[in-house]
Amino acid sequence: MDLAGQDEGHEPRADRLASVSAAFEGSEEIAAARDMAHAFLTSLQAVHGIPVSNRAMGMVQLVVSELVTNARKYAPGPCLLTLEAHDGAVEVSVWDSGTTLPAVMAPDPGRVGQHGLEIVMAVCRSFEVHREPVGKRIKVAVVLADDPGGAAAGHQVM
Repeated sequence: MDLAGQDEGHEPRADRLASVSAAFEGSEEIAAARDMAHAFLTSLQAVHGIPVSNRAMGMVQLVVSELVTNARKYAPGPCLLTLEAHDGAVEVSVWDSGTTLPAVMAPDPGRVGQHGLEIVMAVCRSFEVHREPVGKRIKVAVVLADDPGGAAAGHQVM
């Protein structure tokens, strides 16, 4: 894992509270990506006073794990994970060198495995895929705080 600094020596952008980036080259580093997400969210709370619900903590780690796993599984070379906090959410961005865009399979309760993108899309506020000059970038946003009524942020209690 190659870790870039958390806003060290950089002027903060107005739309970005904090960010961290790291490159991952092996599948054994997927746990390190989850740990990086946990440390980043913990820092948001401790250093910046931003509330992060337990649900958001788990969802961000799950999303990071799914996206980095897919990048390591389907694309050659390293992948780059970036986490940025702004607008009450954390944006998770994963770049890899693969040219094939991800496809969400039709729902099939009998299928074992390959539900990762379905899960990511279900728990995120937004989901985008961008072609890059080399490879692709997937960007998602996860809301950091639950609604006051106890519902997951962005969802209504039924």
